[in-house]
Amino acid sequence: MTLDLFANLEPQPVGAAGTDLDADPAGDYRLVKAAIELMSERWREQPSVEAIAAKLRLTPVQLQRLLVRWAGLTPKAFLQAITLDAARALLKDAASVLDTTYEVGLSGPGRLHDLFVTHEAMTPGDYRARGRGLTMRWGLHPSPFGTALAVATDRGLAGLGFAEPGGEAEALADMTRRWPQADYVEDAAATAPYVARVFDPAEWRADRPLKVVMIGTDFEIRVWRTLLRIPMGRATTYSDIAAHVGNPKANRAVGTAVGRNPLSFVVPCHRVLGRSGDLCGYHWGLTRKRAILGWEAGQVAG
Repeated sequence: MTLDLFANLEPQPVGAAGTDLDADPAGDYRLVKAAIELMSERWREQPSVEAIAAKLRLTPVQLQRLLVRWAGLTPKAFLQAITLDAARALLKDAASVLDTTYEVGLSGPGRLHDLFVTHEAMTPGDYRARGRGLTMRWGLHPSPFGTALAVATDRGLAGLGFAEPGGEAEALADMTRRWPQADYVEDAAATAPYVARVFDPAEWRADRPLKVVMIGTDFEIRVWRTLLRIPMGRATTYSDIAAHVGNPKANRAVGTAVGRNPLSFVVPCHRVLGRSGDLCGYHWGLTRKRAILGWEAGQVAG
C-alpha cells in the first residue's frame, strides 16, 4: 500500500461570505466540524450563531441553510444538541435501553430510525487466523462525517472508519492492522453500495437489512452486539454494558472493546457515554462523535 493512492485528495476551501454553498458532503462536514470545535473551545462564552457564522466566513443565513441541509436542524437546535445537557438527556433510562429486544424488522417508536442490521460473527478460529484466507475489499467514499473508509468481505461489511483530509493512508493502516493476514484489494465499486446504505436514511429499510460480519474476540462480539440494542436518540454507559454482558466489574474491558469496534456508526459505539454524560472518547475523534450525535438528533426530530 502506498501513499500515492491518496495524492489527488486535496482539502476543500471553507465558505466565503456572500456566496451560496452547494450541497457537498466533504465541504459540509468540514464547516460543521469547524463549528463544533469552536463551540468546544469557547463553551464558557456560549458564542452566538452570528459569531460562529462570522468565524466560519459565512452569513447567518448560510449557516442556517448548511445545518438544515446537513442535520435537519436550525443552528440553535444543533448547538443545543451537542451540549453536555443534551448528552445527559440521552442517558435517560440508560440501563433499560439495553433490555429492548433487537430484531431485524422490529417496529415501534424506538426503532423508527434504525439502520436495520443483520449480523454474523466469525468463528474464534477465524479470528485467531488474523484474517488469513479472507479477501477484504476497501474503498474511500464521501459521507456526512468526512471521508469514510469501508472494508467488506463476501459475507458483508466488516469495517467502517473515517479519515481526516490527508489521513487516508493512516485510516487504512489502522483498519488493516486489525486483520493483518487478510488480502486487501482496493475496490470502491464493491464498497460503495454499503456506504450508500449506511448513510442514506431513505435506505434504512427492514426488508433490506444491512449485512455485517463481526470479527473479534468472543467478549468483543458480545459487547458489539449489545451496542446494536441502543436506538438512535438514546445512549447508555460503559457500566450498563458491562452489567448487560454479565460482568458488572468489566468497565475497563468494555471500554477497550468499544474502542476496538471496527464498524463505526453501524455498531453505534458513539452512543456510549460516561455516567455524567461526558463523551469520554471516540476512536475517530471527539469532534466527529459530537457531529454524529448532533446529526442523529436531527434524524430523530425529523
